[in-house]
Amino acid sequence: MAAADQIRILFISVLCALIVASGLGLVLMRWKGSSPAIANFNNRTNAWWVMVLILSIAFALGKPGVILLFASLSGVALYEFLILTENRRSDSLALAAAFVVFLPVQYYLVWIEWYGLFSIFIPIYGFLLLPFVAVVRGDTTQFMSRIAGLQWGLMICVFCLSHVPVLSALAIPGYEGRNILLIAFLILVVQSSDVMQYVWGKLLGRHKIAPSLSPSKTIEGLLGGVGSATLIGALLWRFTPFSLMQAAMISFIITFMGFLGGLVMSAIKRDRGVKDWGYIIKGHGGVLDRLDSIVFAAPIYFHIIRYWWTV
Repeated sequence: MAAADQIRILFISVLCALIVASGLGLVLMRWKGSSPAIANFNNRTNAWWVMVLILSIAFALGKPGVILLFASLSGVALYEFLILTENRRSDSLALAAAFVVFLPVQYYLVWIEWYGLFSIFIPIYGFLLLPFVAVVRGDTTQFMSRIAGLQWGLMICVFCLSHVPVLSALAIPGYEGRNILLIAFLILVVQSSDVMQYVWGKLLGRHKIAPSLSPSKTIEGLLGGVGSATLIGALLWRFTPFSLMQAAMISFIITFMGFLGGLVMSAIKRDRGVKDWGYIIKGHGGVLDRLDSIVFAAPIYFHIIRYWWTV
């Protein structure tokens, strides 16, 4: 099947799923009334309509659109992260460097497909140079926590997230022109796991995993969500270079990594005393609330494919 046909089929399938979800939300609203759980479900569905529209436009624009979208998401996510960290006036130069140097250069490396520098630019040069930029002002008050917050934010919001658009640069024999489907696979599987963890948790959740970090996460929700998303990933194997079993195994790995990402980011929010990273997306919180699982899954997913499927 031609790449364009596969992309079209996948897009139509996602639209059908959203239509079903919207219809289910309407039925539940009329049957059960406006409960918090149903309102939350409808808000999430409405937000997904907006996100799918934005992703569709980016995908239609090809590589430039995808890179621009994720660079913009990185910028917003980094802002959401850094406003909750320790910082002082003396950090202004280091903060500016994060936004006007490291973020755009990282995505420029994605654009020119320079994997060698892309993979070390932030973990090495960012981690070594940003502390120097911050310390030249001579302000050592809470220096370790200040620079650690900046480094961690740059790592999570820029370095990890940039592994999504760089999937388009992978050269996979027999899969030419289809790399956009690798990105769609990652987003669909990881995000479906988040949704299904919420659904299974509401239906069957009894045993909390980490109540002090995320009271809504349960063992039943985790097992149901990861299992459901693994099944979805397996069913999508024809859109990937993987076999059915490989698609299932990769889906399990990235959904589990996504779960770990959600817990870690919840711990940071608890430490900062906030429920959400922001309020830009109704029903979803901030951009980073939607990306917390993807930022942990994307680098693992990228390197699995790079080491086992590329030439």
